[in-house]
Amino acid sequence: MVRTHTLGFPRMGAHRELKFALEKHWRGEIGAAALEAVGAELRARHWSVQQAAALDAVAVGDFAFYDHVANHIQLLGCEPARFGFTGEEPELNRYFAMARGIDAGDHAHDSDCGCDENNASGRFALEMTKWFDTNYHYMVPEFRADTEFRLASQRLFDEVAQATLAGHKVKAVLLGPLSFLWLGKEKEAGFDRFNLLERLLPVYEQILHRLRMQGVEWVQIDEPILGLDLPDAWRHAFEPTYWRLARGGVKLLLATYFSPLADNLRLACQLPVAGLHVDALRAAEDLVGVADWLPSHKVLSLGIVDGRNIWRTDLDAALARLRPLVAKHGGELWLAPSCSLLHLPYSLQAEAGLDAELKSWLAFAVEKLSELRVLQAVLHGKESSVDAELLDSRSAVASRRGSPRVNRAAVAARLADAEPRADQRGSGFAARQQLQRRRFALPSLPTTTIGSFPQTADIRAARAAFKRGQLDEAQYRAKMQAEITLAVRKQEALGLDVLVHGEAERNDMVEYFGEQLDGFAFTANGWVQSYGSRCVKPPLIYGDVARPRAMTVDWTVYAQSLTRKPMKGMLTGPITILQWSFVRDDQARSTTARQIAWAIRDEVVDLERAGIGIIQIDEPAIREGLPLRHAGWKPYLAWATEAFRISASGVRDETQIHTHMCYSEFNDILPEIAAMDADVITIETSRSDMELLQGFGDFKYPNEIGPGVYDIHSPRVPTVQQMVALLEKAAHVIAPGQLWVNPDCGLKTRGWPETEQALANMVQAAKAVRATLAVPT
Repeated sequence: MVRTHTLGFPRMGAHRELKFALEKHWRGEIGAAALEAVGAELRARHWSVQQAAALDAVAVGDFAFYDHVANHIQLLGCEPARFGFTGEEPELNRYFAMARGIDAGDHAHDSDCGCDENNASGRFALEMTKWFDTNYHYMVPEFRADTEFRLASQRLFDEVAQATLAGHKVKAVLLGPLSFLWLGKEKEAGFDRFNLLERLLPVYEQILHRLRMQGVEWVQIDEPILGLDLPDAWRHAFEPTYWRLARGGVKLLLATYFSPLADNLRLACQLPVAGLHVDALRAAEDLVGVADWLPSHKVLSLGIVDGRNIWRTDLDAALARLRPLVAKHGGELWLAPSCSLLHLPYSLQAEAGLDAELKSWLAFAVEKLSELRVLQAVLHGKESSVDAELLDSRSAVASRRGSPRVNRAAVAARLADAEPRADQRGSGFAARQQLQRRRFALPSLPTTTIGSFPQTADIRAARAAFKRGQLDEAQYRAKMQAEITLAVRKQEALGLDVLVHGEAERNDMVEYFGEQLDGFAFTANGWVQSYGSRCVKPPLIYGDVARPRAMTVDWTVYAQSLTRKPMKGMLTGPITILQWSFVRDDQARSTTARQIAWAIRDEVVDLERAGIGIIQIDEPAIREGLPLRHAGWKPYLAWATEAFRISASGVRDETQIHTHMCYSEFNDILPEIAAMDADVITIETSRSDMELLQGFGDFKYPNEIGPGVYDIHSPRVPTVQQMVALLEKAAHVIAPGQLWVNPDCGLKTRGWPETEQALANMVQAAKAVRATLAVPT
């Protein structure tokens, strides 16, 4: 018996319906009931898509209004006490308060919540970080020694009831208890969150019992941390944990993904669960071992279709891998995407603008489900019923392999002929720092921003009109120059020291560059959730990368002409472009990264030649590219940091190179971050209350650093005093002469009133700390 299923499905909808409903709700334009109705409609629609693809069960529990880990925080009753919730507030209000923070004077509900208005730390949103090595952000659970758990939300059970009433066979989806604890963070010293496991497990037992009473036969329980290098205590906890959970009366499908099981392979196979899902693409080396060690009475679920990338599956190659595994395992086989389809766009049906050849190479979430149906039919001996699909697959695979659009001799030659020291600056940092200080004469604790300013409705409308041909190039340029002028004037009025042009002309920090580079293609509706309502439309890197012309120089030079203050050139780095794109899978990622690096280097050199003295090359994604197993870190970091240095090293010593990184744990790669040799690095630190900065201090990070002093992902405006407190913490870790002052990230998603107030407070905070610390200006 071969069955098909999916580990999860995109939440936003074919036309980003959830995004727009969320933002209306947050603006007060629709109430909770209307938002819940949108969610119910999307779930029903997505289950119908899964049913139409002949999946043997629909996934229930993968939907979230913001984040699935945040869902579990409420399900498991461990909302942080610092929010001051009484339990009387509407659940959805508390949910968004945790996700977005609470501004001074606001409440999580309409009545008095009893929150301490003077407790500033209690108003910050939960910390947000990357979901393993993806560009999806999850909300980090917070644990204290007194954290308790209880079954506190009915949402999962209501969704199961909705699916059952619609006539679907349900497979419920849960994040496993060990992964839930692992993904969280201790918020007080002296205890280990692992010790909370015994308090947590009874709630999971209650959940499984409730699901069984609702008639659920299978529960997919995700334990992706089995693909990590785990401490012994965590590894040894799996067996007793799952012996307890196996008594719940439902069949458990333990799901792993993103990384090989490696030393956890035998453990995973021997756990007392009814089935095991493995990522047959990222953990291909595990398949023989799993087939050997997994008992034949257990279901083997194979992630044979790529849930992380948009390339069409080579169905013949997949069948060649599947057939021996079917024979060797001898038991029931399930076919699935490698992981949740959350990481893919919805469907190719909305992509009328893609050329036919390129489109034939692709498969989005809906199409991936169809591929499972074809594979299942062949393995059931019904190949004749899917002959057309198999022929179409073979044609697409052959077309892609032979297309002259993919490989370019000039790009390969440039990489091969590069100078051995092409990734090195002319002098060391200390010598460069002196030259740069003389050139720019900035005060200590100089203030700046990360790059983008609010993308207003007028900006978006002008860009859309230009794309539709309703504005000609001269009209569009005039509108964008007016927005740049506004941003520069506002920054000067605020008293910022190093300015940016605001990026009004940019749709997305990766898409904007990809649109101007050879080897990239773009979708019209290929949206993927990044966090909350934030969606990105990743470029498709299908061929060799090169820069045919300058991309940012004119805009930056125009902005510099408006002010005597330094104007930063703003670029996206090669690793971030790589990580936040759908990357070709027919050559090593390191080769593609170097191609992008040389293209960015050309832009850096052109900016310097045009008189721009400070250039920021953002690399927020360098940490997320780390392989999940430590054994792969060294080779990845070697080529990733080299790619950054290639992009940054074509300039003179007096040109100052900045980089920005956000929402990542950096402590374990600090030597490699230092080896990038950026003159200034800016990082996210406000949500962690400057915790992330401590590692840089302990490491004695040699270059200059700007720890973020306020969270731009929340609409709350921090006070001067709150930012002063963070800066004073920073000054105890990093010498004040090495510090910069900036927000956590770009301001694209914020509105102008809150942006101006927050930046005015930030400038005041910097001045206050300069005076307090007697730092010369």
